[in-house]
Amino acid sequence: MEGDAPLRLRVFDLNCWAIRYLSKRRQERMQLIGDLLHREDFDLVLLQEVWSEQDYGDLKVKLGSCYPFSHYFRSGVIGSGLCVFSRFPILDTLLYQYSLNGYPYMLQHGDWFCGKEPGSRAGVGMRVRPFAPRSPQLHAEYCREKDAYLPHRLVQAWELAQFIRHTSKAADVVLLGGDLNMHPEDVGIRLLRGWTGLQDAFVEATHFEGCEDGCTLVPTNCFTDKSEMLPFPLGIRIDYILYKAMSSYIVKCEELKTTTGAAPGMDVPFSDHEAVMATLHIQRQGQAAGTTFGTAELTLADVVTEARTEVGVGLRVAQRQRYSSGRMAMLALLLLLLQATATLGVLVGLDAGQPFPKLSFCLLAFLAIGILLLSTGLHLFHTMEVKMLRGTEEQMQMVLRALQERP
Repeated sequence: MEGDAPLRLRVFDLNCWAIRYLSKRRQERMQLIGDLLHREDFDLVLLQEVWSEQDYGDLKVKLGSCYPFSHYFRSGVIGSGLCVFSRFPILDTLLYQYSLNGYPYMLQHGDWFCGKEPGSRAGVGMRVRPFAPRSPQLHAEYCREKDAYLPHRLVQAWELAQFIRHTSKAADVVLLGGDLNMHPEDVGIRLLRGWTGLQDAFVEATHFEGCEDGCTLVPTNCFTDKSEMLPFPLGIRIDYILYKAMSSYIVKCEELKTTTGAAPGMDVPFSDHEAVMATLHIQRQGQAAGTTFGTAELTLADVVTEARTEVGVGLRVAQRQRYSSGRMAMLALLLLLLQATATLGVLVGLDAGQPFPKLSFCLLAFLAIGILLLSTGLHLFHTMEVKMLRGTEEQMQMVLRALQERP
């Protein structure tokens, strides 16, 4: 930062829910989002679920005069949906996909096809050294009572925390804004904040204005499933702006706002999520601040232990699924071998005079081949899942050992 003059940074974060041909009133909402960003004086815009590159291109053209620098992170089958718009030059970007991101056969959820990643890092040149904003999105919850994706989401939170720790050493300020799909008290968000020391803008804000309790997924939104929101009459807060000063700077959140329903003068909201807007005050302090954990190390050890337990549960489930799919593949292979033996017997005339049911044999063979291919693919996927979960569990165990050995 030039001199000691403070810097005020206005940040906009929104899960846009823009899926081509599927999202309701997508084009109209993207137009409203573009109008809002063009009208407001933000410094940095972090968007998720912009799954149509045409929408990104339209926004880039519309916002070019206000945000001359932008980047779209491409990954997965349908794309990550993550993009950044900035008034400051984007010096570099980095893409690193999560090792686990749901299941390819869960087509109704589709997270696996998005290629979500923690590595949506964009080094931004400001009046501080490289400023490192991130716009991640973690795996959706879908069902809180029976959360089959909790181990995957914890692996993602762990990888995101590790990614931040290892890629932020050259930055003065770290900023993370995105849809983390976790409640503030969930073990994943506590693990992320505890291991990185990131501060929650909603908790730290001097002034707040918007939905009660800072909720970003609210039952009054016309695009939300009202039945899923019954346990949460006020809504839930799953979209965050987190920040941390890394060196001789201090960062404070002066103001935090959320949108509240429909866009001004319209009958449609910007998205199924409310947008989060923060004003951050960045200033140099007298001496460099030491790097500290966001929580006491004893509490952090408890959080890591809790997360490791959940990952262990997911590991055992994945091992059972790997065993089941492997057994199914072996049965299908055995069926094919029996059919081949029977066919060979017919060819050498062992059952002379007996009619050979060619159609039935062909249909059964095709069925066995289909089962063999499917179960083999599932076995390979769950084998990789087991390796990733076991690797994360071992990393957490190593961290726990280090925390417990500290005086």
